[in-house]
Amino acid sequence: DPHGRFSIDSQFGIIRTKKQLDHETQSVVVLTVQSQLGNSPVYSSTQVNITVIDVNDNPPLFLTKSDKVTISHTQPPGTAVYIAHAEDKDSGLNGAVKYSIASKQPNAFSIDPSLGVVNLTRTVFADKQQEYTLHIAAEDCGSPPLTSLLMLDSLAVKIVILDVNDNSPSFTSSPLSSVMEDVEVGFLVHRIVAKDPDEGRNGQVTYHILSGNENKAFVLDKITGLLTTAQLLDREFQERYSLTVMALDDGSTALSATQVLTIIVLDVNDEAPIFLKQLYETAVRENQDPGEFVIKVEAVDRDAGLNSLLRYEILPGTGYEKFKINLDSGVLITTASLDRETQEVFSLKGSPSRSSTVQLYLTVLDENDHNPLFEKTQYQVSVREDLEEGSVILNLFASDEDDGLNGEVIYSLIDNTFGAFAIDSVTGSIVTTKALDWETKSRYTFRAVASDCSTHLPRSTTVSVVVHVGDVNDNDPVFFQNPIRAFVPAETPVNETIITVGAEDVD
Repeated sequence: DPHGRFSIDSQFGIIRTKKQLDHETQSVVVLTVQSQLGNSPVYSSTQVNITVIDVNDNPPLFLTKSDKVTISHTQPPGTAVYIAHAEDKDSGLNGAVKYSIASKQPNAFSIDPSLGVVNLTRTVFADKQQEYTLHIAAEDCGSPPLTSLLMLDSLAVKIVILDVNDNSPSFTSSPLSSVMEDVEVGFLVHRIVAKDPDEGRNGQVTYHILSGNENKAFVLDKITGLLTTAQLLDREFQERYSLTVMALDDGSTALSATQVLTIIVLDVNDEAPIFLKQLYETAVRENQDPGEFVIKVEAVDRDAGLNSLLRYEILPGTGYEKFKINLDSGVLITTASLDRETQEVFSLKGSPSRSSTVQLYLTVLDENDHNPLFEKTQYQVSVREDLEEGSVILNLFASDEDDGLNGEVIYSLIDNTFGAFAIDSVTGSIVTTKALDWETKSRYTFRAVASDCSTHLPRSTTVSVVVHVGDVNDNDPVFFQNPIRAFVPAETPVNETIITVGAEDVD
């Protein structure tokens, strides 16, 4: 007894426990007991075997609190999907473990109480749920039994249902559609929809046209399934299209479905009636009673339905009142007796009707059909030569009746201004760009241009500008000769001209 768990009465030999025993730590204790008579050196010994009887003092324990498994949703009932295992340190019935599913679940799983094997009780194919969490409890067979029923002590098993690509896409959209023949390119004709109950990529569907679109009249968005026109349609050219479309899922082994989509092109009254002949000629006797048959004219219209129904009428002209035409049949008869001597030849014009009435609100968009106009046909301006550089000498203005950029005017100069003038392209102000000098150049003639800002074929107007530079007294007189020398004879009389001096002033 190295742990000192027992004591013995030295007089009576009664063995007692001194410490708490634990069956799970040591179920059998073997003690050697010695006996001695008085102080005799002779003693004897015996072996005492003590069996520690188990008490149900340990609940079953799972080795892990959670686990995760994945299964295919096509697994048949009875398939083992998981094995739960808990340990109980007790022995016998106290250590025998029973298993049960403690959480609520849709009767899809069962557990073997002895083995802890979780089985499918039915297929989960029809379930929309993609995962289940089962709380598994363990209970021993002791009396009273101990259990791990509390959620903290139970085993949480997450069962993930993996999808298998076992469903082909199925079309839910109508196989019939219609479109007016006058729709613009890019018009939405039909939305193709197919459903695939598989999950993830197995259920992702793309759309494709297999046949029937040889003339590329339509384009199909493979992701959205939107079918739009790729070119203008013409019912008179083709009134029906049969497109074989395919819906394809994105599984590793892709599955598909096809549908024949019929598109009917609906008629628009876009065809004018055409007479079977360009000219009808006939003869009728004069002096016949009114109602005399003259001729039957015929016209055809390539449109369909009501758009192809024709009505005939006679356009006003000389002598047209002597005839009447049947609105529906085109039969022409006389309404009066004819007289060849009065009028021998009648020329009549008939027209089938192709008209309808609609209320129209119209916005007239501008066309660049006006030139910019200056206020004058020629501008003349006078300035002093001592005008400072950068001074405004003339403000030009041109108006344009057009709108927007077509009516926005910019200005420029053409011809050589000898570097003396420039124009502000926005305001039309002409300014000096250097000092003027009347003595160098007293008159400038150049042209100014007003242009609109149209992005397509801009228009412009040119006007002549004459600038007169006025003189300023800014130059001194200068003698023609300096110095002046004159030679005068001594006998020269008084008041005799001895020399004539000259000077000039460039002002």
